[in-house]
Amino acid sequence: MCGINGVFAYHPSSGAPSESELLAVRDYMRARGPDGSGAWWDSSRRLGLGHRRLAIIDLSPRGAQPMASACGRYVIVFNGEIYNYPALRRTLEAVGRKFVSDSDTEALLHLYALKGAAMLADLRGMFAFAIWDNRARTLFLARDPYGIKPLYTANDGWTFRFASQVKALLASGKLSNDAEPAGVVGFHLWGSVPEPFTVHRDVRALPAGHWQLVDSAGPREPVAYTSIAKVIFESSKERINPADTNARIRAAALDSVGAHLLADVDVGLFLSAGVDSTALLGLMRDAGQSEIQAITLAFEEFLGTAEDEAPLARQAAEIYGARHVVRTVTEAEFRVDLPAILHAMDQPSIDGVNTWFVSKAAREAGLKVALSGLGGDELLGGYPSFIDIPRWVNWLRLPAAIPGAGRLFRSAALAIGLDKRSPKLPGMLSHGGSYAGAYLLRRSVLLPFELKTVLDRDVIEDGLRRLAPLNIVRGSMQPLSSSPAGRVAALESSNYMRNQLLRDADWAGMAHSLEIRTPLVDIELLRTLAPLIPQLRPGSGKAALAAAPSQPLPSAIRDRRKTGFVVPTGRWTASASAATAGSKGAASRAWAKVVISDAAAPLPRDTVAVG
Repeated sequence: MCGINGVFAYHPSSGAPSESELLAVRDYMRARGPDGSGAWWDSSRRLGLGHRRLAIIDLSPRGAQPMASACGRYVIVFNGEIYNYPALRRTLEAVGRKFVSDSDTEALLHLYALKGAAMLADLRGMFAFAIWDNRARTLFLARDPYGIKPLYTANDGWTFRFASQVKALLASGKLSNDAEPAGVVGFHLWGSVPEPFTVHRDVRALPAGHWQLVDSAGPREPVAYTSIAKVIFESSKERINPADTNARIRAAALDSVGAHLLADVDVGLFLSAGVDSTALLGLMRDAGQSEIQAITLAFEEFLGTAEDEAPLARQAAEIYGARHVVRTVTEAEFRVDLPAILHAMDQPSIDGVNTWFVSKAAREAGLKVALSGLGGDELLGGYPSFIDIPRWVNWLRLPAAIPGAGRLFRSAALAIGLDKRSPKLPGMLSHGGSYAGAYLLRRSVLLPFELKTVLDRDVIEDGLRRLAPLNIVRGSMQPLSSSPAGRVAALESSNYMRNQLLRDADWAGMAHSLEIRTPLVDIELLRTLAPLIPQLRPGSGKAALAAAPSQPLPSAIRDRRKTGFVVPTGRWTASASAATAGSKGAASRAWAKVVISDAAAPLPRDTVAVG
């Protein structure tokens, strides 16, 4: 796990990039890679690559980056892990490729030399990388199917830049700090910024599951090589005997956990009192890991309540023989850490504080890698959205199709104060009749008609036009699954999980030089289990995961009401009235104001490159 960056002056009339710019961007990401750093320039000095290293696989200098192929034609910078690296290496060696390291990075160089972009179909892992071809003078960039690892780009018509963080690119001093209305509006709609946008007009995300080529004509349009919706759609051709469901989930989950344990350092676990992380603990033991360190957060505010994760997590740790660390976080610590949290938050998010503190605790415990249970709900139908969204669409499809009905209902609902009962009720008829609209309704922090309470009209109009939020949501479902559960799984995985949960895991983990791995967010796991998604009854998928370890989860965890991985941020940051009212929505909106104001602030001068 690392930080990568590069600059390519592709236009013949552009000035050559400076060493100071390359190193400023690279070293802004020091926390992503405290174990080493490297830089490489091509012979013309018009292409530079930078790397910060967090050593996980092959800790020796042979694994350092930027890494060149033996022939010198290809040079790579890579952020992530390739979990099927051992099998890939055996295949590559069988066709005569010679390895000089034990690094998965080297396998990527060999694969690209053999297959070009077609290599991406062979990879199981989380990755964002760039490969320079000295002979063709092309730069190839790629990102994993789920978008676990970020990759941001900027192009001014003369020079192309990329990095693992938005703020790192801004630290070059070469980009404008102007706001992107689509990113700002998207954040206020969803509480995270939908890719490919960021909150900065000059910076875009390379979309998940895409590759991009940059040559002397500049960056080409990104090319999709797969998507979550495509995998789910194609899986519909396979028919699974319902009696085989539990065995299939167990085998696939155990295989994924085993793959995610690949490391030359200890691999720990974020342990809550939920099914997903506890099942991972049991499966880690089944996969052969004898020493497991599990990290649980506790909060004084939750003591003795259902939100207190520590007692049941402690019970699970005892059952599965893990060394257990319970880390208590106080409001005072939160307030001390808040400036660092906002600085590390690469794009604004209404979540991520929980991951910040559990990552901090894991690093204090000496870990460089930890597994997270993120992804189980999106894959196995654990969210209420799997019930709510199809139900809303069935109920509201016909009345919503009546011209003007949604607008009239919203006006009437606001007039009689239904929004006081629930801010989303006035939008039910406008949005609930389609999957895209119902998903916006289900996951939104603010609905479009509420944006006027936080943004100027010009920003709203420009932002909504550029963002086209319903088009983004519709696109994340294509090709369209024939099953309601398949559609919701694609929606949750490609929107909420990608733009918020996975992005939060990246910035919060990397801020503490911790690699967070997600065995339930894995392309091979999805390919194996996607045929099951249409036939999973509410609760059955998570029940099968709970039964997956050879020693099934205790009933107290298996039957526990889902609370989520929560932090009392609302109590710590919301106004007294909102906190007193106990409104989760009000707390989210209060926190949103804090993070968006920080995101809009320019970087301190001492972080910006000169020259």
